[in-house]
Amino acid sequence: MTNPKLALIPSGYKATKVYSILPSDGGGDFTFDRASEGTRVRKDGLIEEVSNDTPRLDWSDGNCPSLLLEPERTNYALNNTQLQLNSTLTSSGTINMTGNYASAPDGTLTATRIEASATGSGYALLSVNGTDPSVDGGGGGYYISTIYVKSNTGQNQTCAFYGASSGSPKTRTVTTEWTRIQFTGFRAANSKYCYIGVAISNGSDEELDFLVWGGQTELVDSYPSSLIYTGASAVTRFADECENGGDADLFDFNECSIYLDLTPFVAGFNKDISLSAGTNDDRFTFFFRSNGTQLLFGVWAEGSNQLYRDETITYNTRNKLLLTAKENEFKIYINGTLKFTDTFGVLPTGINKFSFATPYNSNHFEGKVYDTRVYDRVLTEAEAIELTTL
Repeated sequence: MTNPKLALIPSGYKATKVYSILPSDGGGDFTFDRASEGTRVRKDGLIEEVSNDTPRLDWSDGNCPSLLLEPERTNYALNNTQLQLNSTLTSSGTINMTGNYASAPDGTLTATRIEASATGSGYALLSVNGTDPSVDGGGGGYYISTIYVKSNTGQNQTCAFYGASSGSPKTRTVTTEWTRIQFTGFRAANSKYCYIGVAISNGSDEELDFLVWGGQTELVDSYPSSLIYTGASAVTRFADECENGGDADLFDFNECSIYLDLTPFVAGFNKDISLSAGTNDDRFTFFFRSNGTQLLFGVWAEGSNQLYRDETITYNTRNKLLLTAKENEFKIYINGTLKFTDTFGVLPTGINKFSFATPYNSNHFEGKVYDTRVYDRVLTEAEAIELTTL
């Protein structure tokens, strides 16, 4: 298979820049912006904070890095790496907390030990300085709470947690490795508290011994984002924006193949990836629907729609997508299968940039990007199937 004109396989970066593999002279490099710090998982598995405008090559999937692109999010859980109890069990039993007891997922000695025993039922909130991680009062809405947990006994444990300001506790398995558990709840109007608590709730004798760290509460109903460190107040991480890869010389061709290997997150609003002339009149667009089930493959030339096709994909999991295009032939491949062929249409002209966003650099893609390629030819069906097979 011939080399692509543009290849972004996340590896090289610096502040405000994501390097393409091809072309090697820098002509395909992307601009990058994030007006705040952010966290990523390093190759050794530890969480690391990176500075403003620095791309995040994330190894949370273990085998290879991805370029992590997330929206703006706020963590309302205060002092989230120094958790403390703000209440005692409302039952017969005891609950103890030991701060800075063990190594946390970021390698620091900040993990907190929870020891609990009870013969009845009750709960204890995980917070700091006697106050719940709180949000402003006012209108209600959905939120997601997450926390890292690890068994301290060398055996898996079944624990019950509260992840809401009301409602029944939810059972989760705490394993011998650090894992992140999550809860989705609804905050009533003028309810200020969104917390994570440990519950003793089964009404029988129970002994628990586990570690906790890194609480997070986000006012969303879609998916939890990467860890945001907090202190005495809520902290906002701004959006990742990766744009403007390539130029008019690089994309001067009369047929092409556009390949994406990525995990799209279920976003609260439609998100785009585009190869365009900087306008909606001439563009190839991958339009990730906010319903979390469909992806629109679209092509426009001189303001006229040439291809407009929705296909069903699975969000929050890895997908390999390919659009091949030449005059009067467009083909769509998804995860090793030819899904659609259209035998009418012309190609856009004046193509000059690739963005993980619209041609106007809005509606930025949310997800993980493993591989992106643009070829100046139509791949054969055999090549396309081989390339997109998971």
